[in-house]
Amino acid sequence: MRILIVGGGMGGTILANNLARRLVGELRSGKARITMLSASDKHMYQPGLLYLAVGRMTPDELYRDQRSLLEPGIEFHADPVETFELDKNQVKTKGGKVHAYDVIVIATGSRPVAEEIPGLAENAEQFYTEESALKMFKRLQAFQGGKVLITVGVPHKCPMAPLEITFMLYDYFKDRGILDKTQIHYTYPVGRTHSLENVAKWATPEMERLGITYETLFNMKEVDGAKKVVRSEEGSEAPFDLLITIPAHRGMEVLEKNGLGQRGFIPTHRHRLNMEGKDNVFVVGDTTNLPISKAGSTAHFEAEALAENIAAMVKMGTPVRDYDGKVFCFIEAGKDRATYAMFNYQNPPDPKAPTRAVHWFKIAYNKLYWASARGLL
Repeated sequence: MRILIVGGGMGGTILANNLARRLVGELRSGKARITMLSASDKHMYQPGLLYLAVGRMTPDELYRDQRSLLEPGIEFHADPVETFELDKNQVKTKGGKVHAYDVIVIATGSRPVAEEIPGLAENAEQFYTEESALKMFKRLQAFQGGKVLITVGVPHKCPMAPLEITFMLYDYFKDRGILDKTQIHYTYPVGRTHSLENVAKWATPEMERLGITYETLFNMKEVDGAKKVVRSEEGSEAPFDLLITIPAHRGMEVLEKNGLGQRGFIPTHRHRLNMEGKDNVFVVGDTTNLPISKAGSTAHFEAEALAENIAAMVKMGTPVRDYDGKVFCFIEAGKDRATYAMFNYQNPPDPKAPTRAVHWFKIAYNKLYWASARGLL
């Protein structure tokens, strides 16, 4: 069986490594073959961008060579797919190669699209790329006080990012001695401070305790850079001296160009993880349209379930388990406290009071990520 994995992020990497270990004999005998196509020969630890934006990580800590993270039996090419020919069971790459497959897994991730809101990209700081995170940090260093506005678009990568950056900025300004000259105002597009009800029930009193103001049902319409205000679809205005945004995301452009899914998110079966209507096309991570968090742990748990199923298809001709919607997210509650949310399709999260211990577990995970990507955790 020819298994083609498109995308070398967390989901694709964990899937490939998990499969390679399950199919050692089959790879050796030629019964199975695993090929990965990625847009880059580098692998980025994306959660680290949040820390880069507040000066707590450096860019070199974010990267590893992709080949070094893959099991020896995996064929790897830094040659991105340009054309998906799903009816022919093949793809064409930027380098002009055609790769045929029996099973394909699309794990291409998502991208921020701040430019969809007039004025947002020009006037706001964000942290979803290395370049933008570094720019945000330099802006924070120069900031001497005033109104800090945090705005959120949906859907977005990492569901806890709006809360994490809010609480981390509070401690950042406190450490710099300018908290008394700074007002943090948080906005969120639904009728509470987070889409997950129990997370909102934890976060709202925490904001009130710290003096962070908030406005819910605030969907960005436009940013007026001259007047330094963000206008909402609901008709309100929020002023700012420093604008931080978690912009809405779309799937990768290549998927949109190939007509796969809406806004680049592929319609995916919630348990089997196959593309709706295609039994040999699977989707993991941010690329799905599933109503669950676009987070690294989501990709991780999906990849583990899918690896078990594809290996079973090679060995027995049929999948053996369902993905249950499992997600686990750390939530940084400042510079040295954190909590977490664990949930699935059936059970909502129930975050506990933040502790230093959970924060240090999160920091340890930042270091252990590379073992996780290799499928060793």
